[in-house]
Formats: sequence, C-alpha cells, structure tokens
Amino acid sequence: MKNKKFILLVSCSVWIASILSNCQSGSQKTDTVRLDTIPLTKIWESAIPHQSIPKGLTSISAESCGTCHQEIYEEWKLSTHAAAFIDPQFLAEWKKDDVYVCLNCHTPLQNQQEFVVIGLIGGDHRTPVKARNPNFDTKLQLEGINCASCHVRNGKIIGLTSISLAPHISLENPKHLSEQLCVNCHNAVEELYPDLVCTFETGDEWAKGPAFAQGKNCISCHMPIVERELVKGFGKRKNRRHYFPGSGIPKFADQKSVGLAGLEFTSEISKETIRPGDIANFKLNVENKYAGHNVPTGDPERFINVRFSVENKDSVIVEKQFRIGEEWEWYPKAAKISDNNLSPGEVRTFNFEYEIPDISDFVLGIEVTKHRMNEENAMFDSLFDYPLSIKIFEEKHRLKIE
Repeated sequence: MKNKKFILLVSCSVWIASILSNCQSGSQKTDTVRLDTIPLTKIWESAIPHQSIPKGLTSISAESCGTCHQEIYEEWKLSTHAAAFIDPQFLAEWKKDDVYVCLNCHTPLQNQQEFVVIGLIGGDHRTPVKARNPNFDTKLQLEGINCASCHVRNGKIIGLTSISLAPHISLENPKHLSEQLCVNCHNAVEELYPDLVCTFETGDEWAKGPAFAQGKNCISCHMPIVERELVKGFGKRKNRRHYFPGSGIPKFADQKSVGLAGLEFTSEISKETIRPGDIANFKLNVENKYAGHNVPTGDPERFINVRFSVENKDSVIVEKQFRIGEEWEWYPKAAKISDNNLSPGEVRTFNFEYEIPDISDFVLGIEVTKHRMNEENAMFDSLFDYPLSIKIFEEKHRLKIE
C-alpha cells in the first residue's frame, strides 16, 4: 500500500472574536453547536475576517485592481500566489482529507470561503462546526492569494505610502506589509494528527541565517525594487515587483514561471587530456549563495538532483546521481527520516570518479534539476500532466583521449 501524505499550510489570519462577529451578521443559520465544541484559538485556524469593498472601488478582485495597476496585475498572474487555489497539487492534497485549514493559506480571505468555521467538535480539525458564508465570492476564490489578501483591511487599501490622488481610501502601514505577513504562511510546524502535519520552516531558516543579521528579509529578494508608474500617466516612483519569484517550476504546462537564483555552481575536472585506464575525477561545487533560507525550502517534497554522466554518441555509458532534500515517511506516522538541504552560505562538493574507457570519443555531462515532487507521488495523486521539474544548470565536456 502506498504511503498516504498530508501537508497543511497555515494562514495569515485573525483571532476567533473577529470571525464570530462576522458569522453573527450573516443571514444563514449556523450549524448546531454541540456541547463538546472547542473554540478556535490559534491564529491559523481562522480566515482573515470578511473585508468590505473600500469606498471608491467596485470590487476587491485582482482583476479589478488590474484596471489601474496593469503592470502589477500582469506580474501577479505569473506568480504561484495567483495559482494557490487552482494548483493541481494543492487540490489533490486537500481532497485527500478535506481539512478546512488548508484554505486559510490558499484562499486566506473569508470572502473566498464557502463556509465560516466557528469551532471544532472535540477539538478535531476534521469535524469543524460551519456556518454558510453569505458573502462567499466564487470568482474571488479562484484568484487564490490576490491583492486584497495583503492590501485590503477594514475598508482601506494598505500600502507603503498613502496616495492622496487614489480613488480609494489608502492607509500607510509598512509594518503590516513587512516580512511577518509572508512568514504567517511560509512558516508552519504543527502536528494535528500523527499522520497530518504542517512542516514549512522557511521563516525559521531565515531567522537563524545571515540574511536576518544583515537586515535582509523575504521582500528584499522576492519583491525586488523597480522604478515605474503604479498607474499610467501618474509619474514614476519606486515600488516593488509582484511576481514573487521562487522555484521557477510552473504550475501548468503552458504557464510562464519566474525563478529566483539561489545557488551558484562551479565544476572542476582533474584532467582535460587523459588516457584509457586513467581515473578521472570530476567535481561540482554547489553553493547556497543567494537564498536567505535553506535550499530547497517549503514543501518537504521538493528536492534538487545532481547528475553526472559519461556518454558517447550512442548511449549513456554510466551515470551517478545525488539528491539534496528531505526524506519523509508519511504513514502511519509522519516523521522526517533525513534532511540534507543546503543552509544559507553552505558549499557542498559532489565527486564523481570514473575509469576512462578505451574509446576515442565521449562526453562528460553535469546536470542539476529542481523538482517539485517525485514521479511516484505525482502518479499517486493522479497528477499526470503536472510540471514536476526544471533544469537549473548544465555543462558538457568533450574530453581528449591521448
């Protein structure tokens, strides 16, 4: 029997008092609350409370924002945030166990969720007490993590500065838009059941690493500064990109994805000119030079594969592969078996030795690929056309035989 895997994401959300007040204002009747119902107390257990449309706007959809902020909207459409709800991997994982808390990261606004959760029967996240959400917006749900997820609160548009000429009410609040907003979702270590855990530690990795000490955060790398017009015709000003570059592995086969270089590669070859029978030594140095967190990070299924190969014009003669990533057992109890992710600043050397064959022409190949998940788990989740990997480094050396 194949292992069953559960991964939960956590949300940037609010306390139970706020969500209860929103439930009471709805017209739908709440499910009967049993005596053993436990109130929600943890921040990730609830969605961000219902957000009303700020005065001057007609919608809080990303599409609506894009009518003025056209360039930012086009960037957001390239991001994994835009695909957070429609991502085939997420949908496959969520449907396995139908645990509502997954939605609190992938559709963080209460407006995007069909039900409002007001408590847990016996404290069990698999048996939430729900109320129908009269303000549920299906179109908004499909946008996943949209503009409003970060920028709309209490009838105002939150930005780094207040813009008096904007048609909507704007509020300057850099603290709200700090890295903590990112970490609320991108750092989760929580065991709900023995076989149901959150294990996303990017925030902790950053806090322990040199980037934190240097004053660099998530925004420094994943939202680079650019000078441009926020709205056409209103002059250029400094702002930030909104495609949130990351792994670069697209969610869909026809999607353009934006990657961010975290690693640097340097190869070494012991001899360029060799004789049959010689032992040739090949090295690849992999440095986590640019990322402020481990690489890979986030979803523990992610890994990097380093492959050496010796090939002639007809076939691969020999190959050797190395894996960078975590190994987990998910069932019957989730447990990390191993972890060799690269820490910030770490350099790791991979060696490949090979006795040179008695042939006149062959090529040494070095290839590094980045993977979202392995093929076995993809097939188990019926993800048949899902992009699983991209190539991030490749070299070929034609060696001279004396």
